[in-house]
Amino acid sequence: MLYSEKVMDHFRNPRNLGKMDDADGIGEVGNAKCGDIMKMYIKVKDGIIEDVKFNTFGCGSAIASSSMATEMIKGKSIDDALELSNKAVVEALDGLPTHKIHCSVLAEEAVKAAVKDYYDKNGIAYDKEKFAPSSCPTCGE
Repeated sequence: MLYSEKVMDHFRNPRNLGKMDDADGIGEVGNAKCGDIMKMYIKVKDGIIEDVKFNTFGCGSAIASSSMATEMIKGKSIDDALELSNKAVVEALDGLPTHKIHCSVLAEEAVKAAVKDYYDKNGIAYDKEKFAPSSCPTCGE
């Protein structure tokens, strides 16, 4: 089987899917040319991500990665959310095919982009190295 049961479950029944109109931070990553775009919304209270939503335009692996990433950061501190790695997302999904690993990278980057937006909106200083833009893992742009 190409995809694990967890990947299929998060694809068929995505958690935290939707838009958040009053988000404290919004991160959008991806590239329309290659077809994967993720938008992550976070609601922060006292340094804790109390709610998170996502919208993803992409394949099943991209949707599953987004869904799992939101589950992994909900209720966690901003600092903990920044530690989320694509490897942790892949492990939580019981693996992804090699050619779909980029989907987990996008999920990690979407979380970081939402946190960066939250920092920027609230005038919170941060280490810019943690948020260095990378190229799209699918098409390199």
